[in-house]
Amino acid sequence: MRNPLQSLIQSQVAAFQTQLVEALDELSRMELEGSSGGGAVKVLMTGGGEVRRVTLEPAVLENADKELVEDLVTAAMRDALTKVSQTKREKIVSATPLAGMGMDLPDIF
Repeated sequence: MRNPLQSLIQSQVAAFQTQLVEALDELSRMELEGSSGGGAVKVLMTGGGEVRRVTLEPAVLENADKELVEDLVTAAMRDALTKVSQTKREKIVSATPLAGMGMDLPDIF
C-alpha cells in the first residue's frame, strides 16, 4: 500500500514541473528591450537571452566615434540582459512553491 503522503508529494512535484515548463515556455516567447544613450541604442532580446535585433538611431553613427558606439551597444546589451534575468527570476519563482514561502532564487538565474 502506498503512503498517502508520498502520493501527495508526487502529485505536487508533477504540478510544479508542469508550471515550470509553462513558465519557461512563456519566457522563451517573450521579447524584452534594453537601451542606452537615452534610447538611441536599443537591443531586443528573447526571455531566453537570444538577441533578436539591435537598433541604432542615425545620430549615434553620425556624431559618435567607434568606441562610443561600442560602449552604447554594450550598455544596451547589459540592460537587456538585466531585464531578461529579472523576468526569468520572477517567472520561475511564481511557478514554484518558493513564491508562497517568500523565498527567492540564488543569483544564478
